[in-house]
Amino acid sequence: MNFKPLSNHLFLEPIEEEKVTAGGIVLPETAEKEKPVKAKVVAVGPGKKNDKGELQAMSVKIGDVVLFKKYGPDELELEGKKYLVGDEDDILAIVE
Repeated sequence: MNFKPLSNHLFLEPIEEEKVTAGGIVLPETAEKEKPVKAKVVAVGPGKKNDKGELQAMSVKIGDVVLFKKYGPDELELEGKKYLVGDEDDILAIVE
């Protein structure tokens, strides 16, 4: 991958959740409401400058698994692979 996000932007690789219930019922995509989605952080920008011109470091790093709103980041295809591109404000939590 030969790209680096600017400012507080980041690239995410979606993690496909299993869409089968414990009883073996396959759930269609339409059954999913706006629940948070998991993704792995694959590229992170340097951060955003505050009003004083100081760089605010990012809270996430490459390799973190994060939760975000389903309709937060934008989808993008680079080098034949699908990514989600958003900014740090789209992230709800880091999964530990």
